[in-house]
Amino acid sequence: MQNDGAPPLAGLRVIELSSFVASPLGGMTLAQLGADVIRVDQIGGGPDIDRWPLAPSGRSLYWAGLNKGKRSLTADLRSAEGRALVARLAAEAGAVLTNAPPRDGLTYEALREVRPDLIHVQLLGTRDGGNGVDYTVNAEAGFPSITGPAGSAEPSNHVLPAWDVACGLYLAVGLLAAERHRLRTGAGTRLRVALSDVALATAGNLGMLAEAQLGQVRPRLGNQLFGDFGRDFATRDGRVMVAVLSARHWRDLVAATGLTEVAEALERALGADFRTAGDRYAYRDALGGVLAPWFASRTCAEAADGLKGTSVLCSRYRDFAEVAAGLHDEPLMGELDEPGIGRHLAPASPLRLGEEVPAPAPAPLLGAHTDEVLREVLGVPDEEVRSLRARRVVGEPG
Repeated sequence: MQNDGAPPLAGLRVIELSSFVASPLGGMTLAQLGADVIRVDQIGGGPDIDRWPLAPSGRSLYWAGLNKGKRSLTADLRSAEGRALVARLAAEAGAVLTNAPPRDGLTYEALREVRPDLIHVQLLGTRDGGNGVDYTVNAEAGFPSITGPAGSAEPSNHVLPAWDVACGLYLAVGLLAAERHRLRTGAGTRLRVALSDVALATAGNLGMLAEAQLGQVRPRLGNQLFGDFGRDFATRDGRVMVAVLSARHWRDLVAATGLTEVAEALERALGADFRTAGDRYAYRDALGGVLAPWFASRTCAEAADGLKGTSVLCSRYRDFAEVAAGLHDEPLMGELDEPGIGRHLAPASPLRLGEEVPAPAPAPLLGAHTDEVLREVLGVPDEEVRSLRARRVVGEPG
């Protein structure tokens, strides 16, 4: 935190024209660090305004979750006057974050004419500007071919929109890099991030593409870990995931389970060295068979207690209902009284800056700050604000 107590991004203003996950997540990441992020939507809301899951009131928990701490303005983006108003906002702010389709007057080229040092950060589906979403990009990147149960021949999608999440964080980092560049040089930046590039880069950075280029085929492993010993075990009342990533982890696991001598005998019989990741992976089925009875004879709590104080990595599988039931003990969470949703626990930023734990800020109601932003940012007189609203150039609330 700064010495004056202000959040690190205080003074940075960003106009966000976005929907769904990646771009709103990028904006929220900046807002949680103190930036004034103004999300601009079409009057009535964008395509994600009623995205599931929904609160009992019908308000989107998804939308609220990805827009915490922002201000919301709605305008008629289909009209030249509405777009001109948003262009004025973008020029005043000097930074735009968007995944919206290009509209007359709101393109990078048009905005740069008004604000030469503009920072314009744009999310694309594919590098050439083609359409793509997390699920289609994931399919094309190859990850479903190694996801799912061992022995399956069908591709398996994942539930987490991993590329949206990663891309949203890249957008935030990219905008901050561009802002630092502007502080040093006075120059603006056009920055584009494609979902497909993020997925491809990740596959390359993790060695998966080189592995395939060198002729190796990675098998499907279900819940087992690739390249070392890790898998799920059934207990008397559930399942746990155990991961071994070092010789110390392995040594502590067999010691805690009382299987050191058995493991050493197996090593001798196989001519293996279980201090090495390669041998632990190669003989994972034999090792799993040795360890499975220890877990099967215990509850999840008893297994955790038996491994307590060791370096062994072990967690019980939980569903979201169990996770939600324990949120009151989580320091990341704070209670929000969200308009249209009610009281519930929600996360603050996972970035811990010093010792202070900032409380999460609620998401705005759609268009809740329209008048405030027009007056404060653009200096629009009250009479003109009323005229804009009466002519439906801007919208919500009524």
